[in-house]
Amino acid sequence: MTRTLLLCSIVLLCIVGAAMSQAQNTGAIEQAIASLENQWLIAQKTSNPDLLAPLLADKFVNTSTDGVATNKSDTLAIVKSSKWITADYIGVKVTVFGDTAIATGVFKGKGTDASGKPMESNERWTDTWVKMPNGKWQCVASHASPIKM
Repeated sequence: MTRTLLLCSIVLLCIVGAAMSQAQNTGAIEQAIASLENQWLIAQKTSNPDLLAPLLADKFVNTSTDGVATNKSDTLAIVKSSKWITADYIGVKVTVFGDTAIATGVFKGKGTDASGKPMESNERWTDTWVKMPNGKWQCVASHASPIKM
């Protein structure tokens, strides 16, 4: 009886330890993805596609009111040509599913487009991040929809 109780206690401790380790790992991933999202915002604020390029997978898919862009360079060109006076994220949340993470939030900004035309953007966005074989996280898909604020 004592031996069985000891064995059950050890198994329970292992399960609890594994669960705590997984929760800590998930928290670290959530923070890492939130940091990558912040780097994306800085790229937008500074019109610097070089900050964004390493974050996007080669087969990155971007869906917006302008349509679907399946070319990473199209998204980088938009970042380079847009000039934001203000740009902020509101309510960023990251949910982790193993080697995939979903980040959501709201983008609010004012600036000018490539032609110098004033623009105002209020969008709810969803980004899908995947841990690549090299261990780095990259965004494979992004979707943004306009919202009223």
